[in-house]
Amino acid sequence: MKKHDENVALFGVNAGDPLPQLPDHVSHGRLERVLKAGHFAVTTEIAPPDSADPDEVLHRAQLFDGYVDAINATDGSGANCHMSSLAVCSILTRVGYSPIIQVSCRDRNRIAIQGDVLGASALGVCNILCLTGDDVSAGDHPEAKAVFDLDSVSLLQTIRTLRDDAQFLSGRKISSPPKLFMGASINPFVPPVESRALQLEKKIKAGAEYIQSQYCFDVEMLKNFMSQAVDMGLTERCYMLVGVGVLASARTAKWLRSNVPGVHIPDEIVHRLEGASDQKQAGRDICVELMQQISEIDGVSGIHVMAYKQEQYVSDVVTRSGVLGGRKPWSPLSMDTSIGIVG
Repeated sequence: MKKHDENVALFGVNAGDPLPQLPDHVSHGRLERVLKAGHFAVTTEIAPPDSADPDEVLHRAQLFDGYVDAINATDGSGANCHMSSLAVCSILTRVGYSPIIQVSCRDRNRIAIQGDVLGASALGVCNILCLTGDDVSAGDHPEAKAVFDLDSVSLLQTIRTLRDDAQFLSGRKISSPPKLFMGASINPFVPPVESRALQLEKKIKAGAEYIQSQYCFDVEMLKNFMSQAVDMGLTERCYMLVGVGVLASARTAKWLRSNVPGVHIPDEIVHRLEGASDQKQAGRDICVELMQQISEIDGVSGIHVMAYKQEQYVSDVVTRSGVLGGRKPWSPLSMDTSIGIVG
C-alpha cells in the first residue's frame, strides 16, 4: 500500500467525518487502526478542568497535537471531582481528536453506566477504558457514597454484551449497538506480582482488547511480567500499552509512591532526581530512557504517557524517545484534504 493510501486508511481525511469501520475492527476509531496496522502507539491523558469552559479542554489537548494517537479523559481520578470524562470526550470528538472515555465503577450503577456507554458511542467516542475506581476516602469528597455496582471485569462483560449481543444486561434489545474498542488497566508492580498475569488473562477473557498499565519505573519487573504474558499467549489476544510518567522532582516521586496506591518507584530513581542539578530535566530524561527500554520489550504495543500538570512536556519526551519511529500521529494541524494525512 502506498504511504498516502495507508494514511488515509488509518486516519481518514476530514476531522469531523466518521471513519468507515474496517473489516475485523470493532470500532471506526484511529487507535484501533494504528494498533492493528502494527504501529507502536502512543497515548496520553488529559486532566479534566475544574471548569465548564470547553476551551480549557481544547487548549490542553493542543499540547499533544502530532505526538499521540489517543487522549484519555480521566474519570474522577483519585476520587476527585472534575468535568466529566464523557463531556471531555464529546468536546474532543468535535475537533476530531481520538479520545478514550474512562468509566469508573465507583460512581454509577449499571443503569447509568449503560446509558453513558450508548451516549458516548453516539457522540463519536470509539475507545473506552474500564476501571473499578479509587475509593472515595482518597479524594476531595470522602463523604460521598461509593456505588461499585460493577467492577472492572463485570464492566467489560457489560460493554461486550451491549456491543456484541446488542442488548442491555436486562435482555432488552438495542437497535444500534455501540462500536467501542475496549480496554482495561493492569498494575504489574505491586504485590502479589505473581498473580498479575492471571489477572490480565481474566480481563482479556472478559473482553479487554487493549491494556494500559500503571506507571512503570522498574523495567526489570515489567520484563518479568511481560515474559509471563507472552508465554501465556496473552499479548496475541490484546495490545499492551505500558504507562510511563514525567516526574517533576524527587519530592514528587516520594509523594506519589507514598500517597497514590499502586505506584512503585525504586529508590534509584529518587536518588537520581535528588542528585540532579535540574530535577525537572532529569525527570524528563528518565521518562525518555524508560520509553526507549520499554519499546524494546517483546509483547509491548505502545506507551501511555502520564504527565499530570506537565502536559507541555509530552511532545518533548515522545520526540526524544523516538518510539514513533518517524510516524506522525493525526492532529488538526496535520490535515490536508488534498493529499490526506502527512506522515
